[in-house]
Parts: sequence; structure tokens; C-alpha cells
Amino acid sequence: MQVILLQRVAKLGQMGDVVDVKSGYARNFLLPQKKALTASKANIAHFEVQKAQLEANNLETKAEAEALGAKLNGQQFIVIRQASDGGNLYGSVTTRDVSEVATAEGFTVDRKQVVIPRPIKELGLHDAVVVLHPEVEAVVQMNVARSAEEAELQAAGKSIQELAAEEEAAAEFEIQELFDDIGAAASEDDDLAESAGIETEAKADDADEEPKS
Repeated sequence: MQVILLQRVAKLGQMGDVVDVKSGYARNFLLPQKKALTASKANIAHFEVQKAQLEANNLETKAEAEALGAKLNGQQFIVIRQASDGGNLYGSVTTRDVSEVATAEGFTVDRKQVVIPRPIKELGLHDAVVVLHPEVEAVVQMNVARSAEEAELQAAGKSIQELAAEEEAAAEFEIQELFDDIGAAASEDDDLAESAGIETEAKADDADEEPKS
């Protein structure tokens, strides 16, 4: 099916291009979202008449998108989720989650504008793309953690594996300290017992040496 693009569409073409697409893609995506028109003679003629206005509108919306993109690009948003000790999430972070957390931070982002390159199913830092305009994109980072404290450590560059290793090392250190304390206490008890035994023996020796009347 041939359509004429009313705006740039990734991997298809620029505004005004006549391209061949699958009928389902055209009817379910391009046409309903007014990204294209069927490439009939009437529609092509209509586009030529409206081309100047469409290009002007495109430049205006592109400038607005670029202004927002300059603020949004590189932002990091924290998402708190439950996860296993190995860092696997009980669920996943979705485009809706990205939209909600960005909007909560003062950016108007629709979930339909969000693209997640890879499913987010584990703790850590993950990139998401926000398509603000057919020609403007911003990349944001999702800091997925189990707590605000963990998110802060991840933001500083520590992975969940490093955090787990540090917690394990700290636990081992505490256990070792406990054993050391127990050992020291036992040693002190032995010393006290030994001292008491020596003192008892000394008293017994003194008693044996006393002259009998």
C-alpha cells in the first residue's frame, strides 16, 4: 500500500515522501495517528497545497521539542521496586512507569512517547528513549533500586553485585568480630581461673608450712 508521509517516520522517510508499507501498518498506525495519507492523486494534490503550512508547523513543534529535549536529555529518574537478592525484579519497569516518574518530576511525557530498548527486569541503571518529535529524541536513565539509599549508591557508580559483595563482607567481618570477642572473653576467664587456682595453691602451701603447736 502506498502512503504519503505527513511527517518524518523513522525507517520510512521524510515528510512528503511516498512510500510502500504493509496495509495493516498503514491502517493501524500511520493513518489513525495522522502520520500519513493514502497516496491517492487527490491526497497528493492536497498535500502539495498544505505543504508550506505543514512544514511551518513542523518547524514550530520541532523547536518546542528541542527546548524540552535539552532539559530532559540525560535526566535520571529513580524507580523503587521489589527485587530478589540477585537483583531480579518481581515484574518489570514499563513505558507507563517511565512516563509517570518523568511527569512527577515536572516533565510532560506520554507513555506512547517512550521507547525502552531492552526490557527492564533487574536492578541498576537503564536507558529509555523519549520521542518528543519525529526528529527529536531524548535519552533518560532509570535508576531502578529497592530503596532511595540503594539508588544513591547506584547513581555513584556501584552495581547491585558490588553492593551485595560489600554487604556480605560486612556481615563476615561482624561475625569474625563476634568470634574474636567470644575468644577474648574465654581467654580472660581462663586467665582468671588460672590466677584463682594459683592463689588457692599458694594459700594451701602456706597452711602446710605453719608450725604445729
